[in-house]
Amino acid sequence: MIISKNNEINLIEVLKNRNIINQITDKNNLKNIITEKKIHLYCGFDPTADSLHIGHLIPLIVLRYFQKLGHKPIILLGGATGLIGDPSFKLQERKKQPIYLINEWINKISLQIKLFLDFNCGSNSALIVNNYDWFSKMNVLFFLKKIGKYFCVNQMMNKESIKKRINKNTQGISFTEFSYNLLQSYDFAYLNKYFNVILQIGGSDQWGHIVSGIDLIKKIHKQQVFGLTHKLITKNDGTKFGKTENKTIWLDSFKTSPYDFFQFWLNIHDNLVYNFLKMFTSIEISTIEDLQKSNDNSIKKVSAQNLLAEHMTYLVHGENALESAKKITDYIFYKKLNYLSKNDFHMLLTNGINNIILKNKNYSLQEILILSKLAKSRSHAKNMIESNSIYINNKKRSNLLYFFTEEDKIFNHFTLLCRGKKNFCLLYWK
Repeated sequence: MIISKNNEINLIEVLKNRNIINQITDKNNLKNIITEKKIHLYCGFDPTADSLHIGHLIPLIVLRYFQKLGHKPIILLGGATGLIGDPSFKLQERKKQPIYLINEWINKISLQIKLFLDFNCGSNSALIVNNYDWFSKMNVLFFLKKIGKYFCVNQMMNKESIKKRINKNTQGISFTEFSYNLLQSYDFAYLNKYFNVILQIGGSDQWGHIVSGIDLIKKIHKQQVFGLTHKLITKNDGTKFGKTENKTIWLDSFKTSPYDFFQFWLNIHDNLVYNFLKMFTSIEISTIEDLQKSNDNSIKKVSAQNLLAEHMTYLVHGENALESAKKITDYIFYKKLNYLSKNDFHMLLTNGINNIILKNKNYSLQEILILSKLAKSRSHAKNMIESNSIYINNKKRSNLLYFFTEEDKIFNHFTLLCRGKKNFCLLYWK
């Protein structure tokens, strides 16, 4: 841990060394302020689904770092801005959702956030606010006169996220989305005035909005405030992990089971895993670097992925879910189906791997591969069977005309279907 001259933890340097910080305004001044006194800071989350996903973990972890040092984190949930939709680096306008649905999502997201921060620790207890509370009372004249006059359209149009949309002849950008920057900027100004917030944090794609908020506060409140962005979580190919991806990794255990969550981290590429250990965990940097050096110089590697998977699953889902995910992984991947009890299979069905429920009738292997989504089409199913990549209860099946039999049903109800080494589906026969 990095200690400053007055024996205070230098949080900015801690976050920098963990490769979390992307950009920061007036770094030295902010560093001095947060070591000399306790501040209020905030991060905003728009409710665009009924659950947060792994892309939201870093800002929550950053807020927790600040709170542990006595600072007060405020979470702004965008009941109003969620109705608008942030256009930043989006190829097209978000689908607009009704307010009742937005409120349902806010309630669910609030419960998730409470797992990461302390809401009962005195003066620095975390707080959740909803920007619908102030925007719903604002009329259009106030908006244009008190907020709009401080924004230059020329400058707004030069923002990279806006330019990309304006230059698209087919879609363009609506005035609704164009005004999003003003709304988020006012959020910062409102929280600065009524909650003494002096720091906003967000992903690197929020930098333009954060700087606009800083400028607005300087103009209307004559006060210096700060912004800090964290690096976005990206895959090995550089694309962002998020809910627009084909398979989103949600924090809600009903949307992404603890087993699937555990498997996601277990399969992180070697090029990313050590950086993720620095960003997501509190493991000492020197320990992570020693692990990487040891693995680089050894044929028999210690699994950094396993360390990451255990830490993240425990963080999000708790000890019981972690133990369940480890047990399932061990039994399935190391072909120990004989060790699974009937109750274990029921646990798999309710909390574990991908599964489908089938009627007791004759199904061909090709049909089930398609139903289970392990194959995209009948030709795809045929290719996988012929290439010896399909297993039923850990037994290879290469017969194109194979039909499931009673012998395939463990405890008369369960069949484990596998494509390759990592793609599973549990069949439950009624």
